[in-house]
Amino acid sequence: MNFEDNSTLVKALIEGNEKAYMFLLKKYHRQLNAYAISLTHEPSSAQDIVQNVFLKTWKSRKKLNAEFSIRSFLYKCVYNEFLNHYQKNKAVFLLHQKYLEFTHQTIEESDDNVIAKMIDLVNNEIKKLPPKCQKVFILSKKEGLTNSEIASYLNISIKTVEAQMTKAFVILKNRLGEQYTSIMLLIFGNQLTDKA
Repeated sequence: MNFEDNSTLVKALIEGNEKAYMFLLKKYHRQLNAYAISLTHEPSSAQDIVQNVFLKTWKSRKKLNAEFSIRSFLYKCVYNEFLNHYQKNKAVFLLHQKYLEFTHQTIEESDDNVIAKMIDLVNNEIKKLPPKCQKVFILSKKEGLTNSEIASYLNISIKTVEAQMTKAFVILKNRLGEQYTSIMLLIFGNQLTDKA
């Protein structure tokens, strides 16, 4: 049975074919998890969201429509699950609708594995940054420290931190080219600064 064919896969899922479900997990788990991380910036929350989506998809499999793309369905489910998850935590999370719409649109228009490839691409470029520049960038964008916290942690001035961040953004922008804006928005979202 060719599960690569959307219609065949969905029909098999509707019939309760466990092999079809395992194929679905294997094919989409990694990229859905990457997408969820790009939304939440929290790996543990992203994992919970993706697991819930797969479980709900299996439990509601008889409602699936073989005429619609299972890939688009899964991404929409992750997006909706993300919204539901954070609507319960409004006190600690401000929903940036423009960013979410941009990210969702990017996913809808992208090919399979594109998010994972984008993340790998930017991570590889970050590794190529000059040592001091790389350290400051990671502390800021991946660890979430403020400029003052980074300055204190590294025993350098805030101006030095700002200079290193600007340098990092310039280097990444030159290396990533036209993909820079979409990749950086997708991965770092509202953490981007005007210097980007």
